[in-house]
Amino acid sequence: MHRPTLVRSMRRSGVVTAFAIAVAVATAGPAAAHAEVEADGARALDQNVELTFSAESESASAGISKLEVILPEGITPDDITYKEGPDGWKLAATNRGYTVSGPKLAVGEDAEYLVTVRQLPDAKSLLFKTLQTYSDGQVDRWIEREDEGDDAHGHGHPAPRLELKAAAAGAKLVSPSPTEEPTTAAPSPAESATGSTTPPSEPTADSTEDDGMPVAVPLGIGAGVLVLGGGIWWFRSRRTGSA
Repeated sequence: MHRPTLVRSMRRSGVVTAFAIAVAVATAGPAAAHAEVEADGARALDQNVELTFSAESESASAGISKLEVILPEGITPDDITYKEGPDGWKLAATNRGYTVSGPKLAVGEDAEYLVTVRQLPDAKSLLFKTLQTYSDGQVDRWIEREDEGDDAHGHGHPAPRLELKAAAAGAKLVSPSPTEEPTTAAPSPAESATGSTTPPSEPTADSTEDDGMPVAVPLGIGAGVLVLGGGIWWFRSRRTGSA
């Protein structure tokens, strides 16, 4: 006698349950999406640290084609070396960080890549604000701090954050790589005139004439002629006196 009432109650319960599941599925997607950065056991002032970045896709119609990262204070684009990522993707430096981009990924596919940082700054945590661009021009802006931007359901776009342990004992900040070539002294007037750094040679005592004959040779010949002429004159004079 109570069977129809029981069936109606079960049907109503099934409808409510299905509706609750649908709502949970619909609201779970955006809340789960995020962008992250990881580095196992990273410490402040560590050198040559490998960072793994990942960004989840939120588009149902386009694939991720570019990620732009705004570097935190203490890290410059010159400190970043690209290790690996999606096929065909490359890194390019910007005035505030870098981009990693290439052929668009499949719809719903997450983007993941690795870079190496020359040295981490002396800090407790680092924020890597990220702009995630899709092939249709849509942009997800993962730039918020964890304590800002969330709506009533906790659906925000927090920036990837890397927590750092205290620096190891004796760790120091290394000096940046030299970017300028050492300057050289200005050339002397003699170098500018000759185009060479070898100083001009000084004239020597045994310099030659224009025809290549040493100056001492004609002088020696002239002296010999004078001596020979004087000897002949003296010999003739003596014979004349004797006669």
